Amino acid sequence: MSNTQKVVIVTGASQGIGAEIVKAFRAQGHAVVATARSIQQADDPNIIAVAGDIGERATARRVVDAAIENFGRVDTLINNAGIFIAKPFTQYTLEDYAAMLNVNLNGFFHITQLAIEQMEKNHSGHVLNITTSLVDHAVNGVPSVLASLTKGGLNAATKSLAIEYAKAGIRANAVSPGIIKSPMHAPETHEALGKLHPMGHMGEMSDIAGAVLYLDNAPFVTGEILHVDGGQSAGH
Repeated sequence: MSNTQKVVIVTGASQGIGAEIVKAFRAQGHAVVATARSIQQADDPNIIAVAGDIGERATARRVVDAAIENFGRVDTLINNAGIFIAKPFTQYTLEDYAAMLNVNLNGFFHITQLAIEQMEKNHSGHVLNITTSLVDHAVNGVPSVLASLTKGGLNAATKSLAIEYAKAGIRANAVSPGIIKSPMHAPETHEALGKLHPMGHMGEMSDIAGAVLYLDNAPFVTGEILHVDGGQSAGH
């Protein structure tokens, strides 16, 4: 492995934005450990797939161990895994609540702890969280209390991590997307969802991957919440 090749962990990597982020890092020549509940090993020897529930400590441990065993270090962690359940607040079940906490918060906590332990050994690293612009700009008709509770927590944690680890050479940033064309949204919904953005259309998965690459290659940027949302967070 060359000195310029990074080792990147991507959670929620089996499809959609996560898979696009994996593809973008591989196009840059970096090694990737990709994890999701059901993910298959690729033919590419520079992509290691680890299947499991990212909300469980044991899965996080296996992912970080795979990075060390196969590539020797961890340079970047992309906390992309997340779930969104849109229901009126009083209709959320305890199962809904537990599921969103498990993926969105536990999934961040366990693997970020373990990854930063490895980054500290090299006095460098980058943690990047994928959140949502709904945290900053709630949308009438899109009930999102649990999304805002969990992903808003990640926005706050991003800034705290950035300050705590700044002198250790470890950066923390977030990308806050609007509504993105991904397998999560059926094509027949795209026109209506696009109108929720001031720019009048949905974003592309490549928009998020591009923002991730920018932040990963911006050594003087930390504690940033980068909105990639067609102006949604700025207002209407």
